[in-house]
Amino acid sequence: MQLISSSSKRLIGAVVLAGAAALGLLAALAATASPAAAVQPGLAATPRCAASGLVIWLDTDGNGAAGSTFYNLHFTNLSGRTCTLFGYPGVSAVNLAGRQLGRAASRDSSRRPRTIRLANRATATTTLRIVDAGNFVSTSCSPVTAAGLRVFPPNGAASKLVPFPFAACSRIGPAFLTVRAVR
Repeated sequence: MQLISSSSKRLIGAVVLAGAAALGLLAALAATASPAAAVQPGLAATPRCAASGLVIWLDTDGNGAAGSTFYNLHFTNLSGRTCTLFGYPGVSAVNLAGRQLGRAASRDSSRRPRTIRLANRATATTTLRIVDAGNFVSTSCSPVTAAGLRVFPPNGAASKLVPFPFAACSRIGPAFLTVRAVR
């Protein structure tokens, strides 16, 4: 007594092969999907703000105090959708060729970072402190005029250049830039 005919065996074999191929395709798709780390905890449906969807600009009306000037650095979302920012932007002074001058901005941790949900056309802000390069010993600072700032949104891999000439240190020595968490 034959329980399964040879044509049935071929059909079962084809179904098993098709299933294995489908599982392989699903595994490949899962491996190329965006990582969950790109989304802030608790805001799974709202992606991080990418530099490509932001206008990053500096309010040049700074407030000076004791050899430093404090500026508001703004992130305006023009991506067409809501996104989130969390933490500290990366900021450094650059020359005309876009090369970094001195060390990148240190973090002012006086305020705890929090997730900012940024609607389309809304703006988030941080405070940038620029210490007058003339306050440092010239041999440790080697003062030059920066052409502007390279700014990375918090946790971002891409940056934007913000034109803004100011006195900067060209050597990696004194910390002349400090940034707060985005609000």
